[in-house]
This record gives sequence, C-alpha cells and structure tokens, in this order.
Amino acid sequence: MKQRIFGKTGKPVSEIGLGTWQLGTKWGDPFDREEAFRILETAEEAGITFIDTADVYNGGKSEETIGAYVAEHPDQFYITTKCGRRLNPHMAEMYTPEAIAGFIEDSLRRMKLEKLDMILLHCPPTPVFARDDIFAALDRQKQLGKIAAYGVSIEKVQEGVQAMAYDISAVEVIFNMFRLKPLEELFPLASRKNVGIIARVPLASGLLTGKYTRDTSFGPQDHRSYNREGAAFDKGETFSGVPYELGLEAVEELKKAFGTGDLAPIAIRWILMHPQVSVVIPGASRAAQVYDNVRAAELPPLTEAQMQAVRDIYDQYLRETIHPQW
Repeated sequence: MKQRIFGKTGKPVSEIGLGTWQLGTKWGDPFDREEAFRILETAEEAGITFIDTADVYNGGKSEETIGAYVAEHPDQFYITTKCGRRLNPHMAEMYTPEAIAGFIEDSLRRMKLEKLDMILLHCPPTPVFARDDIFAALDRQKQLGKIAAYGVSIEKVQEGVQAMAYDISAVEVIFNMFRLKPLEELFPLASRKNVGIIARVPLASGLLTGKYTRDTSFGPQDHRSYNREGAAFDKGETFSGVPYELGLEAVEELKKAFGTGDLAPIAIRWILMHPQVSVVIPGASRAAQVYDNVRAAELPPLTEAQMQAVRDIYDQYLRETIHPQW
C-alpha cells in the first residue's frame, strides 16, 4: 500500500483508509463485534494505516471496538474521529467550548486513549465554521495534549474554504465521480495551506459500484431508503445527493467508458489520481470488502481520455443538479 503525507501533520498514511460508519453492520442491521474485529484485522493485513470513525457511529460501538482492537495492536493506525452530531438539537448554538471538551473526553474514554490523533467537527451547521470560540477551544485541547490535530468534515465546499481561515490540519469532504466541485477551489486552497484531504463517500453509497439497478431494494433502516430527500440528515450523504434514477443513467455511461460493470476499484482509483487527496476512506460491512477496496491501489493510472470521460459524464448528467448544492 502506498503512503501519502497527511498534510501539515507530516504523518505518512496509507492512501486507502477505512471508513467505519457501517463497521460490523450493514446499515440498519445489528452490530456484529466479531465481524468488526475481522474487518480491522483485515485492514491491518492489507496495509491500511488510516481509520476514520465518529462518536455517533453504531451508537459509540465503532469507537469502542476500534479502541479494543488497537489496545491489542498498538501503533498500527492513525485514527481520526468526529464529534458534534450527538448534540440534540443539532444547532449552531449548541456548539460550545464545553461541549467540544466533553466530546473529546468521551472519545478518549471509549477508545481508551490518552490522546486523539485527530478530531474533526462532524458536519456542523454552516455558522459554526466561522466561530472563533470553537476553533480556539480546539486549539486549547491541543495545548492540553488531548488531541494532536483537528479539522472539519463538511457538506459544502464553502464550509471547507471558510474553515481554512483557522489552523486546521484536515478537511474531510465527499469527493467522487459524482462530486467534482471540490476540485475548483477547495483542493487548490488546501494545497497552498498544506491541509490534508480525506475523501469520503467514494462510492456514492454504493451507487458507483455499478451493482445497483432500478429493482435494488434497501432495508427500512438503511439511509438509502429513508434519506434520499434529506429526511434525517443532509441528502448529500445518500448517493452523494444524486437522484437514484439519474445516478443509474450516469453509471451506465461510466460502465461504457471503462468497459466494465465492476466500477468500484475504478471509482477509488479515480480519486487517487488527484494528488491533493491524502487518503480515501471506503467503508466495509464485512472483511472481504476491505480487500475489494484495496484492489484500487493495484490498478494502473487512468488515462487522460478516461479522466475526461468522467468529466464529460458529470457535465452531461449531474452538474446542473449537484454542482450548485454542495
């Protein structure tokens, strides 16, 4: 597995990491701790050194399981966690220095760590990205030795641009074949400021695997059923905000462009073609999917013609719908 330097942290991390939203569970299914351990073990064996989690994933079980694993396998992973989504109601005024300090303590406790490698604000309301007191609180936690670095996870490109007015070390952003807007302003600014880029939702909630059809069904507790219009959280988290039928049309064009129905490794390889990306974090609900994800690192670079085909398909099918929103 190739390594990339994670922005101003100076830390080398595997270019393919592990996202743990669905660690040990398919969305909506019961949590399986043994499978979660197998996923983490497989990730280590595959050369993955970067894990992304959050305090809300599986009700805290994601952090707890990662903590239990790293206790037995120390110094194997760089761990980024996220905070803020536990606030209820999730409103800008609920973000306070005291809340941030509490979230950090809770994550330290769940993972049984003395210091967090990195914490990210977890897609807070847009006004939070201009809150001096919140970023000062994160600086304070860094001075106290509770965190080594901090950053933001964003929904909209402009949120990341705004956050880079502060001393953040990373921006986590949805970036995939269906989301090209980060290339225009966010990535160049991050490069100038040496801010690491974590590319999340690389497969557009599975749509970019090429496996889904109009007849594919998702369980009632799966966000791909209930959040297509943003009923529970930002709809951009579900299929990257792409209307499902429209996404299927674009996927068919991508299959033609690449001459294959198995788009998953190509979709990840496409992300890795962008040097501004520090790490891409596909998820896995079972161990075998980890190896499916890392296959992308073995593919040869995509050609300019292939890269242009992705841009053309985006422009034809998605730009008008997606570009103005995020």
